[in-house]
Amino acid sequence: MRALILALTAASAHGKKAVIGFDIGTESVRAGLFDAHTGELLATKSHPHETRFPQPGYAEQSPAAWWAGMGEACREVVKECADADVVAICLAATSCTVVACGEDGAPLRDCLLWMDQRAAAESDEILRLGDGDAALNVNAQGKGPISAEWMLPKVLWLKKHEPEIYDAANVICECQDWLNHKCTDTWVAGGCNVATRWHCDGKAACEEVENGRFGGRPSELLRRCGLEALEEKWPRTCVAMGQPAGALTAAAAAHLGLKEGTPVSQGGADAFVGLVGLGTATRGGVGVITGSSSLHLAVAPAPPKGPPKGAPGVWGPYRGAPLSDLAMSEGGQSTTGAALQWARRIFGGDVSFDDLEAEAAALPVGAEGCAALETFQGARTPETDPKARGALYGLTLKPVWKSKFYGAFC
Repeated sequence: MRALILALTAASAHGKKAVIGFDIGTESVRAGLFDAHTGELLATKSHPHETRFPQPGYAEQSPAAWWAGMGEACREVVKECADADVVAICLAATSCTVVACGEDGAPLRDCLLWMDQRAAAESDEILRLGDGDAALNVNAQGKGPISAEWMLPKVLWLKKHEPEIYDAANVICECQDWLNHKCTDTWVAGGCNVATRWHCDGKAACEEVENGRFGGRPSELLRRCGLEALEEKWPRTCVAMGQPAGALTAAAAAHLGLKEGTPVSQGGADAFVGLVGLGTATRGGVGVITGSSSLHLAVAPAPPKGPPKGAPGVWGPYRGAPLSDLAMSEGGQSTTGAALQWARRIFGGDVSFDDLEAEAAALPVGAEGCAALETFQGARTPETDPKARGALYGLTLKPVWKSKFYGAFC
């Protein structure tokens, strides 16, 4: 996030100018305040939010909690660096976290979080109905499967299972789009997000306009799936990562403790923004990123026309991601850090990861055959399977270790 903002934000050479990057993650909202000239981290704060798992494979969060957390974290970093003049902000968020909004922008229900896998059947249905459509090339050359994490399966699930929500929704977007709207009162989609999770051509989305709406849309695929109305529910404008998304309204500025009119730059999905900070977006190559999930991301120049050719077992390549002149392929798993967080809560309560790390270091390599299958919330690649579930296996009656936190764990 720091590299993105520094590269794409202009600041005056006079006074202590600063920029704020927000990371709306699975567990919390983080705000980092950076010196706009040197990139030095001046202050950072976080504010937790809750994830609900109402059924196996389901995952939901309250959008209001994101906005409250942004305000808390932002006001705290601004207070800590009272002499800093914040000249721009930018945010990264989880993706594809879907929000259905009324005409006033208020969410009609809690979001379907990125890791939500309830749309497994809808994923299969879209692959069947869209057979041969070029928009599906990002799904193993059209052979699939399609991940239930993505935009179209989740929206089709809403249409089928909560039709009153789907019909009433004036805007269907992502977490990042909703928060940008809260900041600017303007609806804009993100080029990186539409390329990687909406079955769009991300480069065309940011450069072309068709019928008053951003270009590169999978219109024929939407028609085949009975989602024609989604064309009018998506934001009409799409902005590439790093480009202006708007400016803080008076209400948003008061909530964040910033100045009205502060520029808001377009961000992207958290891991994909991380590629810019790693330098992979400028040098090419592969970036490996871990968080609640894990990703292996390969970046190359975007082809001048049409979608790149994909490969079995890999998502993408996405044209226009993470930046509009690039293409990116993706592999990874849905629950790596999230599985560790689950284990900490189940076995250790409030024990810190540092404490657990110290205990784990004393274990023999291989833990005497005790292992974990990490597909707690489905599998991404090379076998995309939203119905996959996790397991602990290799358990015996012999205590694996004697923990001061847990006692003997078998």
